[in-house]
Amino acid sequence: MSIEYTPGPLLDAARNTPTALWNDSSDPSELAQSISFGGVGATCNPTIAYTCINQRRDVWLPRIAELAKEMPDATESEIGWQVVRELSLEAAKLLEPIFEAENGRNGRLSMQTDPRLARSAKALADQAEEFHNLAKNIIVKIPATSVGLEAIEEATYRGVSVNVTVSFSVAQAVTTGEAIERGLKRREAEGKDTSQMGPVVTLMVGRLDDWIKEVAARDKMFLDPGHLEWCGVAAFKRAYQEFRKRGLRARMLSAAFRNVMHWSEFVGGDVVVSPPFTWAKLINDSYYQMEERMDIPVREDIMKTLLSIPEFVRAYEPDGMTPEEFDTFGATVKTLRGFLQADADLDTLVRDVIMPAP
Repeated sequence: MSIEYTPGPLLDAARNTPTALWNDSSDPSELAQSISFGGVGATCNPTIAYTCINQRRDVWLPRIAELAKEMPDATESEIGWQVVRELSLEAAKLLEPIFEAENGRNGRLSMQTDPRLARSAKALADQAEEFHNLAKNIIVKIPATSVGLEAIEEATYRGVSVNVTVSFSVAQAVTTGEAIERGLKRREAEGKDTSQMGPVVTLMVGRLDDWIKEVAARDKMFLDPGHLEWCGVAAFKRAYQEFRKRGLRARMLSAAFRNVMHWSEFVGGDVVVSPPFTWAKLINDSYYQMEERMDIPVREDIMKTLLSIPEFVRAYEPDGMTPEEFDTFGATVKTLRGFLQADADLDTLVRDVIMPAP
């Protein structure tokens, strides 16, 4: 594949540090441009998939009508998820040469398991295996919940490269990283290959920022609002240190961008950063000079503010929450509800095609 690269700080980081750039969208046109910035992967979730389909209605609405004829017994949901499969495979094809060149470490397209399956570890692991078998460079998102932990280990054992999602805390990152490690070791103990597996553990840094800001406002806390922009950065850096200390092989992935620090503060780490394309373009069009900052601690005065917030401490400490508490953490509940709503929105879009209002 011949790539015409676009100079800028993203390409500098991609070429000169171990930090990998993935695009937070499976839209093929955006992904192609991300690859020109040095991008080597892509992520997706129900909200992003719905947005991609809705933005290309000229392509996908006629396809939905065709699928309704091809699948006469299918539900709205089954038709919608078939569109998600096709959209994902289109994007995955763009990344295949990178996958081959990097032996599976990068060049992957993320597909997310159906959030409506979140109560069943077996259903999550089975769907993860199904998505894994769609293309050799698919990586599958499973949520960092108490049920998801079991599915993450089982899917990894089955040979699925997992991208942990719905994850906002150091405890979730470490616990799921250890679940991946158990799955890898089970495979290796049986002589099964792990050489092309490329698991990652996402920390949705911006959604942690959002939640702590909401808590601070709810509790009428008087503090520097600028310091709250650092919640996700501080948690991600702590999780990265824990992964190295514990020898966990999965890479950390930064997602849910809210500011440029969600890329710039992690450059230099052996991590993945996954900005939406609008953020990637903003960064690459800037005059910012790339600097390795992954091992630079968050300022002491900022940390003093953050550690005065009990809800942040829960997210920051490796033992700050139990797996059962993952399920009721505010950011987890809000995110899963958003994903469920995106699934419902996709059902509605399909319904409007196959059964338009009179």
